[in-house]
Amino acid sequence: MRGLILDYSGVLDGSEEDQRRWRNLLGAARANGVATAILSNHPGGPEAEAIREWEYRGIVDAVLLSGEIGMEKPEMGAFQHAAAAMDLPLNDCVMVDDGIDNVRASVGYGMVGVLYTQFDRSGVEVQAIFDIDGEF
Repeated sequence: MRGLILDYSGVLDGSEEDQRRWRNLLGAARANGVATAILSNHPGGPEAEAIREWEYRGIVDAVLLSGEIGMEKPEMGAFQHAAAAMDLPLNDCVMVDDGIDNVRASVGYGMVGVLYTQFDRSGVEVQAIFDIDGEF
């Protein structure tokens, strides 16, 4: 696996502490050569600036918003856009999402799916998949 795609709403938009922990984990993943992206069903526009900040600050490589790419998760094309933004095939990507339908769809398209319920659980799974050591 060489790519990590995360949902924003319900995953990255949590408490300040969880956001800090995600930023640190994403930094460690990127330091290990993992490409990163946010794939959100957000419509875009000025209200999406909080999401775009993750790319502007160099925390993730790309931000893809459904309102801008013209398709939503769980459509295969939405996942393909995210993988393509990282120059990777779908089967080389992991999807972290709080929506079970999106996780099931990603697995059906050949990705590894991680259902987000809390950082401690999903963070450990991401660490194991990408062989990342450390406390986050």
